[in-house]
Amino acid sequence: MNRVSLCAALILSASVGFGQTGLATITGTITDPTGAAVAGAPVEIHNLDNGSIFRGASSDTGNFTVPQLPIGDYDLNVSVSGFKKYSHTKFHLAADQTMREDIALQVGQTSEAVTVTAEASLLKTETSELAGNFTIKQLDDLPLLTVGATNDGVRDYFSASRLLPGVQYCDSATCPGGGSGNAITVTVINGTPNNSLSTRLDGSVMNPTSSRLGGATMETQSSTEAVQEVAILTSSFAPEFGAGGGAVVNVVTKSGTNALHGTAYDYLVNRAFNAAQPYTGLKNAIHQNDLGFTVGGPV
Repeated sequence: MNRVSLCAALILSASVGFGQTGLATITGTITDPTGAAVAGAPVEIHNLDNGSIFRGASSDTGNFTVPQLPIGDYDLNVSVSGFKKYSHTKFHLAADQTMREDIALQVGQTSEAVTVTAEASLLKTETSELAGNFTIKQLDDLPLLTVGATNDGVRDYFSASRLLPGVQYCDSATCPGGGSGNAITVTVINGTPNNSLSTRLDGSVMNPTSSRLGGATMETQSSTEAVQEVAILTSSFAPEFGAGGGAVVNVVTKSGTNALHGTAYDYLVNRAFNAAQPYTGLKNAIHQNDLGFTVGGPV
């Protein structure tokens, strides 16, 4: 194989080699009005953001599973001759979510339709894992700007983990025992050893978990502006995440859609807005503007 062919093969294999981490799955059963399984029923799942279509079909027992779905908004359609078309419209799939959709078809013409508009349930019926999901809107609204001796201006989306129960995420000054007050060096989740979590970016291992390198986590992470969603699995996660001890942090980056879109931002830190220290009334003399923009669209 020459170099050109080898490069082409690598590119093609990379384009279809989605990692399991961070992707969603839809599973369920398809039955008729008597409760009997409907075999061979085609399932079509349509991504509303970029037009991608994912297909599956029910087995002889009526079960179907469509895996490897990127996070986003979807429509689900089932059309079988002799039954009304079933549609579940405009529901959202989160990172690492397994959504169950049990479908009871109704007798009728395929020109007729039964449409469900309810949002996908976040109740986990297929797994026992405990997880917290943080969407792009939450990351935009939360005060993630960290200012310290070694990480000035880094918007640290890992700090969203503080919203989950059982999480201690702090630097050596604010954690018990005191310290220098530099970058975050302590991450303890549900009492597990410090920094024993695994972090993954779009399915790839993102950073070392050594305690000595814990403070480098924010310095090597992707920009918060490039992140679509963060899912933090804190307990009972699947064997595919076996490298994680205390938790698994799944970071999913933004992808293009069929429409152009973008943002512009300025994260401002200024003495005029800083809170005064207790008793002294003094304010930190910090003046900082973190400017930037994002743009995305079809390629």
